Order: sequence, then C-alpha cells, then structure tokens
Amino acid sequence: MNAHQLELLDEWRTELSIRCKNGINFIFAATLIWAGIAVIWNSEISINHQSILTFSISGLMLPLAWVFGKLMKTAWNVEGNPLNKVGLIFNLAQFFYFPFLFILLGNRPEYFALGYAIITGAHFFPYAWYYKTNWFGVFAGLIPFGSYILSIYFPEMIALIPTFVSGCLGILGLGLVRDYRLKIGQKSKGVIL
Repeated sequence: MNAHQLELLDEWRTELSIRCKNGINFIFAATLIWAGIAVIWNSEISINHQSILTFSISGLMLPLAWVFGKLMKTAWNVEGNPLNKVGLIFNLAQFFYFPFLFILLGNRPEYFALGYAIITGAHFFPYAWYYKTNWFGVFAGLIPFGSYILSIYFPEMIALIPTFVSGCLGILGLGLVRDYRLKIGQKSKGVIL
C-alpha cells in the first residue's frame, strides 16, 4: 500500500471508531450479561444447568446492544465506509469457537465459564486495529489469561471468573468512552488521527 492508501485506511478506521463509539454499546451490554452469568455461577443449581443458562443468557446480547446503542447514539452501520462489514466478520469469527463450548458443555461443564471467558476476551483482539485503540488489545489478553489464572488458583470458586470478566468489560467500556472522547477532541481541533 502506498502512503495515500494507508492514510485513507486510517480515515475509515477513525470514522468507524467515532461513529460507532468504539462499539461501547456491545461492551456495556456484555458487562451486564457477564454480571448475569456471575449470578448464575453463584447459584445452587447444577453445573450443567449453570452452563446451559450461561449459553442461553448470551442470547440477550443483540437486544441489549440495540438498547444501549439507542441510549448512547452509536451507529450500527456506517454507509460508504468500505470497512463497515469487517467488524461484523470479526464478530462472527467467534462462532467458529462454539464447537469448543459444546465439547465443554458435554464433557467438562465445570470449565464452561472459563472457556466462554477465553473466547469472549480473545475475540476482542482484531478490534484494537479496527477501532484504532489499544484498549481492545489489552483486554484481549487480560480477560483470557486472568480467567485462566483464577481457575488455577481458585478452582473451587469458579464464579470468580464471570465476575472478573464483567468487571474487565466495565473497565474496558470506560476506557473506550475515554478513547472516543479523545478522538472527538482531536478531530475538533483539526488534529490528524
């Protein structure tokens, strides 16, 4: 790519970051969902049922993200931006990991929350590039490895994992809001992003 093409690519990424507000509607929706998962894993029901409910509650993601999107005025679609569909592709990629979750559900349900946490965190990595923010990259590592460490040192307290993930997502959401505001401020001052 030549310098002009790279500059254009960066402009598209910045436009997505600003108009979609770094996808904060999805992050805050996920924060609530993982808080619900923490409640499930703190309940007295069987691990099999906890795993099934964890998977089921995740179906609330799109409706919650839609509500948060309306409240936060985030764009879901940026017409004319050639990178618009790339975010959807990044998100759909996590579905290829679902067979792993089904294996855990059928064979090792006590690891279901850990497996789901790893998938959730790891799928953020390409969004660091997509939205031009390191916040996603940091939490793409922190959530999976932090969850793994919790599972090693506190195996009898597996409910710590969804609580940890929910907390991480809340912090990530606040970091993304800050990043968005910095980009808006720089853009209003005419700074090239």
